[in-house]
Amino acid sequence: MAAVREELPQGRYGRSADERADRRLKILGAVLGAWLLAMIGWFGYDYIAGQKISAEVIKFDVVEGANEVQVHLEVRKDEDATGTCTLRSLSEAGAEVGRLDVRIGRTGESRIDQVVKIRTTEQATSAQLVGCSAA
Repeated sequence: MAAVREELPQGRYGRSADERADRRLKILGAVLGAWLLAMIGWFGYDYIAGQKISAEVIKFDVVEGANEVQVHLEVRKDEDATGTCTLRSLSEAGAEVGRLDVRIGRTGESRIDQVVKIRTTEQATSAQLVGCSAA
């Protein structure tokens, strides 16, 4: 007795319905992936370009026995922007012992290096930049 073949010969009658569906899913996945990457890029650019004032603590120096911290702050901003940057100092236990709002008001400059003093209620061990906001 001869063996009976139950499936069609490969490649003879074109693609099957499953292969066509797989190709459509791959195309749809590529389109959605490209759209998602474009949206992430757009939101990232909008976030970075939308900030008018940003700052960074370059260094800080704890003054022993004076309940004071000197902070070297570098501010980058649009030339016409004004605003406020908030700094805080922490004790060894992690409690906030001092806070200072630094007014950024110099127009015509895009980069400002400034040393400020934060008065503390007790001996501090560190200083942090909480954030900056445009006025």
